[in-house]
Amino acid sequence: MSTVPTSSPHSPNDSAQADKSDLEGQMRDRRRIIESLRHSGLNPFANDAHPTHQIFELPASRQEEVTSLPLETELAVDAPRYAVAGRLLQVNEMGKAKFLFIRGDRGAMLQLYLKADVVEAFALSNQLGLGDFVLASGPLFRTRKDKRALRIESLRLLSKAVRPLPGKALQDGPKVADEDWRYRQRYADMIVHPEVADVFRKRATIVREIRRFFDARGYVECDTRMLLSTNGGAAARPFRTHHNALDQDLYLRIATELDLKRLVVGGLDRVYEIGRIFRNEGLSRFHNPEFTSIEFYEAYATYEHLMDLTEELLERVCVAVNGTTTIDYQEHKGVQLKKPFRRATMRQLVKEARPEAPIEAGACTDAEYAALPGYAKSVLGDKAPSGYGHALVALFEEFVEKSLVQPTFVCEFPTEVSPLSRKNDRDPRFVDRFELFVIGKELANAFSELNDPDDQRARFAEQVNQKAGGDQEAMDYDEDFCRALEYGMPPTAGEGIGIDRLVMLLTNSASIRDVIPFPQLRPETTAPAESESK
Repeated sequence: MSTVPTSSPHSPNDSAQADKSDLEGQMRDRRRIIESLRHSGLNPFANDAHPTHQIFELPASRQEEVTSLPLETELAVDAPRYAVAGRLLQVNEMGKAKFLFIRGDRGAMLQLYLKADVVEAFALSNQLGLGDFVLASGPLFRTRKDKRALRIESLRLLSKAVRPLPGKALQDGPKVADEDWRYRQRYADMIVHPEVADVFRKRATIVREIRRFFDARGYVECDTRMLLSTNGGAAARPFRTHHNALDQDLYLRIATELDLKRLVVGGLDRVYEIGRIFRNEGLSRFHNPEFTSIEFYEAYATYEHLMDLTEELLERVCVAVNGTTTIDYQEHKGVQLKKPFRRATMRQLVKEARPEAPIEAGACTDAEYAALPGYAKSVLGDKAPSGYGHALVALFEEFVEKSLVQPTFVCEFPTEVSPLSRKNDRDPRFVDRFELFVIGKELANAFSELNDPDDQRARFAEQVNQKAGGDQEAMDYDEDFCRALEYGMPPTAGEGIGIDRLVMLLTNSASIRDVIPFPQLRPETTAPAESESK
């Protein structure tokens, strides 16, 4: 018994010259076969195939059901016939017979049994290469080893693969080690590793369940602008482009927030958008410059209401994807996505991590407000920012954030780091805001919305001052949004959730590049490994 060989598992850019020469030779051979088939009247790229079944739909798909099939010698003349299509991944030759292994949708495999007395099909099989798409028809039977197989009565080439497969497509064990190649040629990665496609199927399930969740609660899904004249809605550096007809510079949106709140002003009390966001930031395990988020806004709600809503949403989606609310993520075992989640203030969490920090129990005192920046300087050194609010956030990021493995709502953010949030009635130095952290990463950000137009103007003005001082992530002044608030926005709460990070969490994916079909990479000719520092 022999197996048709596959090509080298390495990327052409990383292969030795001999491997490159071998690849070019294989591709020349395949092109010659294409011309030979055309000369004989066969179309190597046909488009009139009619499979009767997907492979995953065939009977006896589970091993315990295979014994219900007859042996090949027991096949009745009137046995049911099936026509199936798939990609050829392996050929085992046995003299006057062959086993061809094909894969269809959802990674479903089927072995085809071809005997030499099926003359035309046997002759065609000699022209096939791994990666080709074929259509086979015939009855199902079980082999002597109790494996399901289809006996080929007719065989047809549907699409000829010019390039050989990148590695052993039926391999057992770990994935191909060249991560850069896998992300750069995702289509080939999915051929070699069909389980990769399961992540994208789960991603579709997650998005579908999120949409159903909000639709059932009377939210209206809207599409807002991707090109804007001002940069706002988040702290991020935008991508800039130029509109020739208007002779105007525009920005790709860094958030959907301001337009969705304009819709609330206009009378849509519950609104959401699942859409693409663009931020001109670095690459890391948790960052891609193009990503997907959902933002949702509800009139007459507070950020406390959104905590309840978020718990319900994540519990529902987790069950839909994994059948349970308890998941493992990398080295973190037993992460519980079942409500209730822990709720704590940022001040409380910093005090737990640094008991000596000058943070008072209960409300923030004037003494604490004055002392904390100096404490931050003493433990963080030169990277400590000035001012209470920025110092508190810096301490949180340094000593708390990574420890929040179980879902935790971090509440009461300082006002100076929250330019769109409503000030707390008891202490205007803080805002009614939370961020949800899971496995040490921010998953959601929400707050009771600022709807005072004069306060919003003052916050925008401060952002302009910060940008003038060198903060490239500060927001622009958006006068039209302030004008919208002057018409009156009802008390509202809003939230944003990163879809990609949620998919990472629910599929146990180590990198954001594993959950985005085509992640951004550095140019192929000079591509070092992307930074994993964030």
